[in-house]
Amino acid sequence: MLVDEAVIFVRSGRGGDGCISFRREKYVPKGGPDGGNGGRGGDVILVGDRSLSTLLPLTPRPHYRAEPGGQGMGKQRIGHDASDLLVPVPPGTIVFDRDTDDVIGEIREHGQRLTVARGGRGGRGNESYKTATNQTPRTATPGEPFEERALRLEKRAQRAVVPLAAAGLPVACFVVSCQSSSPEPSEINRTKEQSNCVQKGGI
Repeated sequence: MLVDEAVIFVRSGRGGDGCISFRREKYVPKGGPDGGNGGRGGDVILVGDRSLSTLLPLTPRPHYRAEPGGQGMGKQRIGHDASDLLVPVPPGTIVFDRDTDDVIGEIREHGQRLTVARGGRGGRGNESYKTATNQTPRTATPGEPFEERALRLEKRAQRAVVPLAAAGLPVACFVVSCQSSSPEPSEINRTKEQSNCVQKGGI
């Protein structure tokens, strides 16, 4: 059994903070709160890629970080959601938590996805805190923090070895020897004639 291993460090994106803002327009003396919510942080996702056969491409760049979510803004503008970070791995990869050695999951086929670090949710702006009894809230929440972890990737492959090659004999020699040891048609006919003569002589 051949084992291919790699250690990578992943970190999702934190959520964007909510915004504290109040409406300011001409001829509107008492503008209400209009702070928007923050955006969601990006996830780190492992994706099966059949074009890969080894974990070696992951070793030069072991750190993978997703983008954070956008900050909330005034006029009830919501921060943008960050894009997910996709990390291609070969099918047959088993994912372990490096610190606990727990199995997180396995990528078995092309296109399969496994989320290994989830992005934080965005915080709430003060517009979402407006109630009948609190018309001018001055409260907003920060975005959720990111997730960070170290992963150990392991890909197991069956050892494909020809028995003759393991014994130190070239396969080509084995083919030639098989071809040379196969009897010619004339030899087969001669053998049949000799067996017929033996049978007749016995009778």
